[in-house]
Amino acid sequence: MREASRIPVCSSCLAKPKPIEAEHFCVQCRSPFLSAYPLDEEGRCGLCRRGVRGFDAAYSFGFFEGELRELIHLFKYGRVQTLARPLGRLLSIALPRESSFDVIVPMPLHWRKRWQRGFNQSELLARDLGRRTRIRVMNALRRVRNTSSQAGLTSAKRRQNVSGAFRARKNSLEGKSVLLVDDVMTTGATAASCARALKVSGARQVTLLTLARADRRLGFDHSFRDLNFSGSVADAQSRSIA
Repeated sequence: MREASRIPVCSSCLAKPKPIEAEHFCVQCRSPFLSAYPLDEEGRCGLCRRGVRGFDAAYSFGFFEGELRELIHLFKYGRVQTLARPLGRLLSIALPRESSFDVIVPMPLHWRKRWQRGFNQSELLARDLGRRTRIRVMNALRRVRNTSSQAGLTSAKRRQNVSGAFRARKNSLEGKSVLLVDDVMTTGATAASCARALKVSGARQVTLLTLARADRRLGFDHSFRDLNFSGSVADAQSRSIA
């Protein structure tokens, strides 16, 4: 397990990530679309209509590309834990102001991956968001199965891969509105599996909040080809923002 890096990131680079802009969104999962054609009369996409999404709503600050992707890589793989605060600020910008939540729950890591990385990036983000919003943070989820990588899998295979991989504390969330926090959303399969576990534990509603999401309007294979990057801090520096 390597020590956390203290690579500085200037304020100019931290100001570069921009919020998502699109003309058409699913009203439930907030997936962006090039036209309204994939949405029904209520504004829901096909996955939400079929009930594949386990969560009730989803929000993200920006697309997983450019400067935001580089910052997330430095945070996770370069182990620049001090980025939790500025990235937590971006999370707070994406948080819907009209909604209220009883508890914030971070996406869990399997114990082996957490040991290798030295921290759970989602928990650091959740803690910062909790300080900003004064909402209680609870580690209510546990990853009971170390699943294989999601990279390169179809949406259906991703859902199958993480099915039953999470468990929540029994009756710990009875009747509560939960804000599930993670760093990146691709297809939403992992978050959906977590949301189902939270609801089995009694959660009334589960909303997903992430820093970034795939821009699936243009295809996302090129954006996620290096999600399994686990190089050294020097590698992370070479990928840092110019």
